[in-house]
Amino acid sequence: MSKVELHNADGRWTLTLNDPDRRNAIDAEMRDALGDAIAEVAADRHARTLVVTGAGTAFCAGADLPAMFGEPGRGVAEIRADLHRVYDSFLRVRALPIPTIAAVQGPAVGAGLNLALACDTRIVGPKAKLIASFTKLGLHPGGGCTWFLTRALGPERALQLLLDGGSVDGPEAVRVGLAATLADDPPAAAHERAERWAALDPALARDIKTSVRTAETAGFAAALEFESWAQASSATGPAIQEAVAAFRR
Repeated sequence: MSKVELHNADGRWTLTLNDPDRRNAIDAEMRDALGDAIAEVAADRHARTLVVTGAGTAFCAGADLPAMFGEPGRGVAEIRADLHRVYDSFLRVRALPIPTIAAVQGPAVGAGLNLALACDTRIVGPKAKLIASFTKLGLHPGGGCTWFLTRALGPERALQLLLDGGSVDGPEAVRVGLAATLADDPPAAAHERAERWAALDPALARDIKTSVRTAETAGFAAALEFESWAQASSATGPAIQEAVAAFRR
């Protein structure tokens, strides 16, 4: 049985980390399977959405620490190269042009936290915990964690959370902006949202995602310029013409 399960329903993809006995910790096998799974979604020109979740009670317990750091005598360069391979396996989700949703029903620790934060939006459950425990292990944060948390929380809150090696539960994650939605059943809520988004014109959904990222990183003028192109492009589609016809009646 693969440690990552991938399912496609008419372009609505679901990626499930599937090693519940080990709380879906990312070892070498899962790392490779995760990277391959995201690459498969990226190669599907009919893909509409992706839901990422974990089997069992945990979303993901992070990287397999003994495998990553348990071998004595390795130098910084060798460890760094291994870390980049782990980073790449889950950060590929950021490059997907389709909307991505993390359904976090339990703990998301370290690299698991980063995987959730790499998705466009997060739906968390009452038992979810977003855990940045790096300093409690004597580790500097990695995998984009400082960037993700600073962007979501601001530098002061991010610094506090990272230095404390702290955690945020599901309701608090929604309150502070690390997640958008609290749901009793995060996977079910994520699939419901994915179904709505998948019903949109695929180009419209992709362009809105690009527009939001442009607004976040490139300023007002660049966002306005992209919007003018994307809105003009969408105005050539059948849906707006039907709306115009209905307005005229």
